Amino acid sequence: MTEPLVYIKGATRPASQANVAIFDAAVVLGATVTDLARTFAGEPFRLGDHLDRFFRSCKYARIEPPISKDETERVCRDLLKHNGALLEPNAEQAIVLFISPGELSVYAGSAGGADMTPTFCIHTFPLPFHLWRHFFDEGVHVVTPSVRQVPSVCVDPKIKCRSRMHWWLADGETHQVDPRAVSLCLDLQGNVTETAGSNFLIVKDGVVISPAPDQILRGISLLTVAELCDELGIGFEERNFQVYDVINADEAYLSTTPYCLAPVTKINGVVIADGCPGPIFARLMEAWSEVVGLDIVGQVQGRSDCRG
Repeated sequence: MTEPLVYIKGATRPASQANVAIFDAAVVLGATVTDLARTFAGEPFRLGDHLDRFFRSCKYARIEPPISKDETERVCRDLLKHNGALLEPNAEQAIVLFISPGELSVYAGSAGGADMTPTFCIHTFPLPFHLWRHFFDEGVHVVTPSVRQVPSVCVDPKIKCRSRMHWWLADGETHQVDPRAVSLCLDLQGNVTETAGSNFLIVKDGVVISPAPDQILRGISLLTVAELCDELGIGFEERNFQVYDVINADEAYLSTTPYCLAPVTKINGVVIADGCPGPIFARLMEAWSEVVGLDIVGQVQGRSDCRG
């Protein structure tokens, strides 16, 4: 078969035959738990950690996956193997899991019933590195819109979900300032939180600083940064900070699964430090590249010599 495969509703089928009903809770309520992992040289990176987080999110959302974690991993690896064989050489894949409570018996804004069968889907797509290439060529510009992060007293940010209207609204504001900027939301007290698809970090006086963990989704890439800091003897802290601190930081980054770590060089139009990737960024990316066996920045930039 030359078509990508998708796992959905208990079966593996061609992508062209995969669908979600218009009255599914994912559509009607935006009630969807999700996660995303990626490959390096075809091998999924920290897949077990992503699955652990996915199943924790499912438990919090009271959605019971229809298959076990071990079976889910098997499905993920089977899809990556089949779909990867259809791609160009050296292409990498993302693998996405999402689950909703299932199809609603009544199309209304209700929470459904106990007899619902969860809609569970796993699919892959090739990583579009060209979308992030300018992050490494010129740095990321983050903008803080008026839209605030959903307070943790409403929805705990540790759940990775697709109830993301506030990010859509945030990007609408941000892109009026700069079409290529990334929205960085603040909480109700003005503390920096995260972006729609990445954690945000700053460096000050040789210490990497992440926002307080009760206000963000602690990404698997953020955990990798913390581990690399420990191995390299770089300080790592988790605490509240504000836009003032970002403007006066020595370095700033986005950390996320698709491109791992990208330098942030501007916030709200103000240049951070000298506007160039800093020395700690270089050390972290070199160490991360050694872990996965290829030059991560080189891969995003499309260099042919990126593989070790």
